[in-house]
Amino acid sequence: MKGRNYRSPSGQAFTRLKYIHGSPNPKVSKFNMGDLSTHFPRRVHLVSREAVQIRHNALESGRVAANKVLFDKYGETGYRLQLCVYPHIILRENKMIATAGADRLQEGMRRAFGKPTGRAARVREGQSIFIVYVPVDGVEVGKKACETASTKMPMRTRIMVEEVPVEEQVVSPVEPIEEAEPTETVQPAETAQEITPVASTGA
Repeated sequence: MKGRNYRSPSGQAFTRLKYIHGSPNPKVSKFNMGDLSTHFPRRVHLVSREAVQIRHNALESGRVAANKVLFDKYGETGYRLQLCVYPHIILRENKMIATAGADRLQEGMRRAFGKPTGRAARVREGQSIFIVYVPVDGVEVGKKACETASTKMPMRTRIMVEEVPVEEQVVSPVEPIEEAEPTETVQPAETAQEITPVASTGA
């Protein structure tokens, strides 16, 4: 079955791993790349213009393509690339015999449930797929990286550039923890005098 058969996000989401046996692992190896500690003043978004499902091999291919453009320009510490979606949806396929020696085409059962074959991410219209954090003079490089990643996506996309607010750029200092003042030890109260019980004699 081809990738375009899984493009439409129709139907109920099939995600409950607790009840699904043999589901494949996502092919996406990383979701955050580059320098994760530095705060950059510009960020470039790759935004979806359609509601669609993106297979995990397409997400991994777009991540590798965008990361290569940024890595060739800035190295390991001059940017940050973030993948914003996760392939939760489990794709199914009813596999049929398609060997060369088959004398007739197998049609199979209508609306068969199928077995797990892959993963996909369900994306809304206007949702960011990739976010690239770059310096002020690196906006064009960020656009190029997003444009390269968009060629791996199964839908129409657009690129948005925005300025990172100052409050997000400055890291708030960690306040030192004040040591608690030692508390006075309370002396135990004097023990009460023991009272010996008086045995009562029967009448």
